[in-house]
Amino acid sequence: MRVEHITVVVPAHDEEALLPRCLEGVRAAARAVSVPVTTVVVLDGCTDGSEAVVRRADVDVVVLGARNVGAARRAGFDSVAPRPHEWFATTDADSRVPAHWLSSHLQHASRGAQLVAGTVAVTDWSGWPDHVRSRYGSAYRSGAAHGHVHGASLGFSADLYRAVGGFAALPAHEDVDLVQRMVGRGANVVWSIDAPVETSARVGARAPQGFATYLEGLRDR
Repeated sequence: MRVEHITVVVPAHDEEALLPRCLEGVRAAARAVSVPVTTVVVLDGCTDGSEAVVRRADVDVVVLGARNVGAARRAGFDSVAPRPHEWFATTDADSRVPAHWLSSHLQHASRGAQLVAGTVAVTDWSGWPDHVRSRYGSAYRSGAAHGHVHGASLGFSADLYRAVGGFAALPAHEDVDLVQRMVGRGANVVWSIDAPVETSARVGARAPQGFATYLEGLRDR
């Protein structure tokens, strides 16, 4: 697939502290590719200083009050006009993509990928007992065909995205739902391991049934 433009969508709910680092990572990834990159931050029900952070950045901003991550990702992609040869990518406001994240997507797309599902890595386990890190490492498959779906590291053809109806307004697992519909349509999927995204393991869930909830389950089992 030839890619002539990339749109990156970042949903955010009260992420004033982590948004600058997230956007710094996306900017670095954008500088590493030769095509234009548009970044859209969706401020969903924010009551902190997240808006001030994004207004100082060179990004497009969508303001929403849904308090729903699926609706936020959808609103971000709906905000851009259709372009030919477009690639869509999404990450999370509490995550930092590596500098080669988008170039990795372009490489996979050039070989025919329509969907790139990447892995995540946790570097800061403070706040969690040692056994949580151990259990997480034992359970997480990071090899080829890993099968993980993370909203923090997804990329896909804009045409494919629209063909399956886009993100559903789900409060959790909106990423899994989208990927399942894409796979069901016969998409050419790459389960990427070459650009893991650093994600937060903070205590206290922001999204129902999100990553923090998963870690709480590892802690308590």
